[in-house]
Amino acid sequence: MKEYIMAEGHLDKLITIAIIVVVFAGLISITNRIFRRINRRKNSIFYKFLNSVVYVVLLATAIYSVLSQFDMAREISTVILQSGTLIIAVSTFAAQQALGNVISGFMLSASRPLEIGQKVKLLQGGTQICEGIVKDMTFRHVVIQSYDGQSNIIPNSLVDQAVIVNADYVEGTGNFLEFEVAYESDFDLVRSLIRQALESQPEVSRKDVTIALSRVSQNGVVFKFTVWTHSVDENFRACSELREKIIKAFNEHHVVIPYQTIDINMH
Repeated sequence: MKEYIMAEGHLDKLITIAIIVVVFAGLISITNRIFRRINRRKNSIFYKFLNSVVYVVLLATAIYSVLSQFDMAREISTVILQSGTLIIAVSTFAAQQALGNVISGFMLSASRPLEIGQKVKLLQGGTQICEGIVKDMTFRHVVIQSYDGQSNIIPNSLVDQAVIVNADYVEGTGNFLEFEVAYESDFDLVRSLIRQALESQPEVSRKDVTIALSRVSQNGVVFKFTVWTHSVDENFRACSELREKIIKAFNEHHVVIPYQTIDINMH
């Protein structure tokens, strides 16, 4: 009879553990689906971080619930609770780095100095830590993919303390372009050709920029203007195509781009 009661008790524990595993597995699956749908609509670092925190909390709760079904685990929990302040102090000291990353993660996700898909550079003490595109954020770290394809996994506390140079922090990105022409060139024609190229470039967001005569060099005069686009990727492409268009337009209208030549006299 005693053996039957013990066997029945073990069976009840197994059933309880199975229910706990199924329930929490379902909760984790549901929350992951919800956050995936949210991220498809708005790929935000805040939701990435929140998803990671919710997953860790559910997983920790599930593990604790399973372990609490065993007498040994309950006895250990009782000893820890009875130890009081000392255990809490030791645990806090041992986990201070992990807690620091979680707190820094909350700060970063709330203030959003960087966002998923943005191009950033991290500096600390004048030294560059890494540069690349923000790909992910968890409760512990931020993932920044460098331009050579490598992933930089940086603790949240380090990101929080670093100087963040964000190329996409404000709407719109500007980049200077310069063209040097000969002294004898028609300056009004030069400005007109540059403006026509700007107006024909679809990525350029601001067409009415100032085309300034920036400086005078030993070869000619330099015209300078800003190319504004909505993103850094668009800016690279627009600047590349504008250089080609403007050089072709100068050649067609006989605007001379001066360059240094060497005359060799053979005696």
